[in-house]
Amino acid sequence: MLLEIGKQIRQARKSRKISQSELGKVLGMSRTTIGQIENGTVQEIGVRKLIRLLEFLGMELRVRPAGKPPTLEELLEEDAR
Repeated sequence: MLLEIGKQIRQARKSRKISQSELGKVLGMSRTTIGQIENGTVQEIGVRKLIRLLEFLGMELRVRPAGKPPTLEELLEEDAR
């Protein structure tokens, strides 16, 4: 799950042409931390930091029951990316 979140964050950052260093500076995080988040190797990150990072990139964190098939809305959003 962290790997997929990281991939989405990397795509959003690159589409906005922002470097890891620039993003880290704006959010008060190190470039290393941003890289670890994107690679899914971050040891620990607070949910507030993750939400702040996602919001900066125009994204949001959603929760749904595990194993439940995606909704039509979720599928349409994936196609739009």
